[in-house]
Amino acid sequence: MSNEISTKENKIIEGPIVRGMLGFFWTLLLGAFFQQFYNTVDAIIVGKAVGSDGLAAVGGSAAMVVNLFVGFFMGLSSGATVVIAQFYGAGRREEVKKAVHTAVAMAIAGGLFITIVGLLVSSWIIRMMKTPPEVVEASTAYLRIFFLGMVANLVYNIGAGILRAIGDSKRPLYVLIISCFVNIFLDVFFVIILGLGKLGITQGVIGVAVATVMCQIISGVIVVLMLVRSKDSYRLYLREIGFDKEMLLRIVKIGFPAGIQTTMYTLSNMLIQASINEFGKDATAAWAAYGKIDVLFWMTMSSLGTAVTTFAGQNFGAGKYDRVRSSTRYGFTIAAVITIPLSILLYLWGKGFLYIFVDDSQVISIGVQMIRFLAPFYCTYIGVEVFSGVLRGMGSALVPMMITLSGICLLRVSWILLVFPTHKSLETVEMSYPITWITTSLLFLIYYLWYVKRIK
Repeated sequence: MSNEISTKENKIIEGPIVRGMLGFFWTLLLGAFFQQFYNTVDAIIVGKAVGSDGLAAVGGSAAMVVNLFVGFFMGLSSGATVVIAQFYGAGRREEVKKAVHTAVAMAIAGGLFITIVGLLVSSWIIRMMKTPPEVVEASTAYLRIFFLGMVANLVYNIGAGILRAIGDSKRPLYVLIISCFVNIFLDVFFVIILGLGKLGITQGVIGVAVATVMCQIISGVIVVLMLVRSKDSYRLYLREIGFDKEMLLRIVKIGFPAGIQTTMYTLSNMLIQASINEFGKDATAAWAAYGKIDVLFWMTMSSLGTAVTTFAGQNFGAGKYDRVRSSTRYGFTIAAVITIPLSILLYLWGKGFLYIFVDDSQVISIGVQMIRFLAPFYCTYIGVEVFSGVLRGMGSALVPMMITLSGICLLRVSWILLVFPTHKSLETVEMSYPITWITTSLLFLIYYLWYVKRIK
């Protein structure tokens, strides 16, 4: 068998970049939509059937803790995505195979580790985040059940990342669509038909958590079957799942800084959440509801970041550096065309979106203030996602990590620890976002311009 992969039909390294990137991006975005759609259904069902306290339990501190653990692994596994994209673009078949099996082994081992640690620290970390007393029990129960599905969660995500790395964004989308509608059915079944929502906050939240875990298991099984049945170099052989030392080091070299970056980012957001919690359960519920709306922007940026990483990675591996630079320009253009109208939409009609999740007038009022303060600043974040995506695709991970840690994490933590105690208001907490977005985008611009000059 040849060690080379045919790239004749690979539209990522050949053909019009903007058309290929748009097609890849829209499929990713649609997948992100379904990913968030079933998360949103969780929030809607909890908010309506259980109440704003239930929404605070699912979308407040518990969500931050989930992001902390999952975020680190997903940052680490992004190293596998980059490595696979580069080898696939370069046509190096054997290296692709090693990277795939090492990545899946990482998902299984990482999932088991997070499950054990998560079950042990759930109660402690929920209380440490100053979670309102009314929702501590429900938040803890949600976390513990969620952690039980962590292996399936990570296996699905790494499997979907492998498919996207080789340019296949459609099949992960199909899996998300299936799991989305299964999750809706299970949410309704547990919380409404079985009546768990009427038994109390904790019981209603447990129903949603069980539904989520069941969907994660279904998604993980389907994506593994897709990899097992593949005929290409990324085919998964279950008996060969294991760690290749050289490949693991290569993946960790790129992924570990990204994992640390994601973890520190989440820790800073946990500090934000703890600060929001100080204003009471209405503010916590409003922040959770705003987060479900705010995700429209974040899933767009995340999908675009994945697209530019894949395009930069494969073209960098193929030695087509002009196409890497073009990927950056088109990434910025696409981001601006989407972000500006989205910001206007949320600023003018964000209140209507809030009513999807909660009916409490005080919670709605606080949520409107949050949207109108932050939505106009979304465009300042574009540089962070596009530049870091391209740099990650080219294999640069350490400096982007340092930029993110300095520009977002350190600055945001400093703001909350130094400014917030003397100016205790929601506006002070919210201001930490645009300040750090602007600073970090400028730092990434400087580093990107220097880095690309070194590539001939």
